[in-house]
Amino acid sequence: MSTAARDALDGPIIQAEDLWRTYEMGAEEIHALRGVTFTIALGDYVAVMGPSGSGKSTLMNLIGCLDTPTRGSYVLRGKTVSEMDDDELAGIRNREIGFVFQTFNLLPRATALHNVELPLVYAGVKREERIERARKALEMVDLADRVTHKPNELSGGQRQRVAVARALVMNPSILLADEPTGNLDTATGRDIMRLLEKLHEKGHTIILVTHEKDVADHADRTLFIRDGQIESDVRRSA
Repeated sequence: MSTAARDALDGPIIQAEDLWRTYEMGAEEIHALRGVTFTIALGDYVAVMGPSGSGKSTLMNLIGCLDTPTRGSYVLRGKTVSEMDDDELAGIRNREIGFVFQTFNLLPRATALHNVELPLVYAGVKREERIERARKALEMVDLADRVTHKPNELSGGQRQRVAVARALVMNPSILLADEPTGNLDTATGRDIMRLLEKLHEKGHTIILVTHEKDVADHADRTLFIRDGQIESDVRRSA
C-alpha cells in the first residue's frame, strides 16, 4: 500500500459486524455464516481456521469481495461492501486485495513476468510501467532469474511464488491466501510460509485461510470458525 493510502486509513482496515450468509436450497435455508463480528487492523497477520463446512471459505469469499453478505455490515477501508455495484466490487478486488490460491491459477503458456503483469493489464497500466512493477514483484519473492520461465518450467514452490508476486503487484491493502501450501510438499510449504512472514515483517496485512494448525501457527492471531460462528479469536503471545 502506498504511504498516502496508509495515511488516509482511519481505524481498522476491516470491520465486520453481524455478518450472515444464507443460501436457499429449495425450501431449506442454509446459514453458512451466523452473525460473525470481528475487526482486522492494518499490518495484522490473521489465520482463519475451521473444519470442512465450518464457513471459513464463505468468510474468505466475503472478505475478498467475491460475495456479499445476506445481512450485516462489511466495511473495507471505510467503504461498505454491500453498497457497491459489480464494477465497484471488481475494482476493489483488483486494487485492494491480492489473492493467492492453492492451485496457483497461472496461465500455462505465459511467462512468469506476464502472469504477474496481468492485474496491471486489467487496470490499464502502460506497458513500460507494467514490466517494471512485475519485475520488482518477482524480485520480492526471489524469482528475478525466472522472469522468462513458464509455469511448466518452474517447481511447485516457484509457481506459488509467482502467484504471490502477482498478488503483490497492485500494492494491495490485503494479501488473502487460501490454503497456499495445500498443493506443496512439506519443505516447499515451509518456504512459502517463510516468504509470507517476510512480507508481513515489511508491513503487509495477511489473511491466511487454512485447516492446518501448523500453518495457522505462523500467524499472530487465529480466528477459529465452527458452524458459521467464530468459536475463538486468539492472539499469539509474544
